Amino acid sequence: MTFIVIARWYAPSEVISSAGRYGFVMSRPYSTAPISVRDVSVAYDGPPVLQSVSLEVPAGTTLSLLGPSGCGKTTLLRSIAGLERIAEGEIMIGDQVVSSGRTHVPAEKRRTGMVFQDWALFPHMDVKANVAYGLGKADRNSDRVHDVLALVGLEALCDRMPQKLSGGQQQRVALARALAPHPQVLLLDEPFSNLDTALRVEIRAEVHRLLHELEVTAVFVTHDQDEAFVLGDQVAVMSGGQIVQVGSPAELYVQPATPWVARFVGEANLLRSVAHRGIATTSVGAVPLSTDSEGVVDVLIRPEEIDLQAADAGPGTIAVIEYYGHDSTYEVDMGDHSIRVRLGSVPRFRRGDRVTPVFVGDEAAAFEATESDDRD
Repeated sequence: MTFIVIARWYAPSEVISSAGRYGFVMSRPYSTAPISVRDVSVAYDGPPVLQSVSLEVPAGTTLSLLGPSGCGKTTLLRSIAGLERIAEGEIMIGDQVVSSGRTHVPAEKRRTGMVFQDWALFPHMDVKANVAYGLGKADRNSDRVHDVLALVGLEALCDRMPQKLSGGQQQRVALARALAPHPQVLLLDEPFSNLDTALRVEIRAEVHRLLHELEVTAVFVTHDQDEAFVLGDQVAVMSGGQIVQVGSPAELYVQPATPWVARFVGEANLLRSVAHRGIATTSVGAVPLSTDSEGVVDVLIRPEEIDLQAADAGPGTIAVIEYYGHDSTYEVDMGDHSIRVRLGSVPRFRRGDRVTPVFVGDEAAAFEATESDDRD
């Protein structure tokens, strides 16, 4: 993983207690700060990469920036870090304006730590030297490096060279290096993308725990909905250089702002229906809506909100079965459209079975129907 440590070194007091998975937890070693992004635009030689982006990240919380490749999320992260100059707007870290039309505080003075997705540990330095790189002499000679390695479970490997480490261990070294200067803000750009699936899940869980234990303000960039939801107290969804919705993971999943957001944050059935007095008539039955919609609408129904009943003359036919171990997903051919249904672990049907799909959720979101809607 490439990483850059961007910080103004300072020496806050530290309290080390015997707690946590690895035996050590730093008790508030940081002076955390909120982040405020106001009407920020960034442009290079062509169209704007960011367009009037505004965002608030409270101190001590983690925000996930979620969006497809090329949407501007990494540019926003680099702008907060000071690695990009903004064309318009203002960025504040704490009570300091670090970027504006006339102000650009250098990256090394912003007291931020940044971790990129590609590894770039110095191959000629051992773990301890990699983590200590960039610290002042006093901090290098103190317990700072040992303590931060203890946080990520690598204190026993402090003398090992990077090429002798696994991918997960190298990722932890990069994280330790970013945390060592005690930054006010931690910025992570797809830090797990080079790990295999099983290790990715394990390291993600460890980082999630660590961020909450340290209560450091963090912004995490990803295109993976699972990562965004697991790590983020709040999630900001980006598209085309703009933020289209900000909310908790549950809010985004249950009440997405647009059909596009609904699909991007999870599997979605969007069923063209007629609504009257807050009830939609759909191919999975009568569905209560979260708003008093009237007329033609597209109703959002998640796969887990549908059950299947065996019926010889049912309107649906099982076309595809996907078995994941923890659940099974069925694609049901309804004639003029198909729906996705997620049920329990043990498959209950076979391909070709006739079924009747039934809505079993509470309420569903609905969107005004337009001819351009790309529905399921």
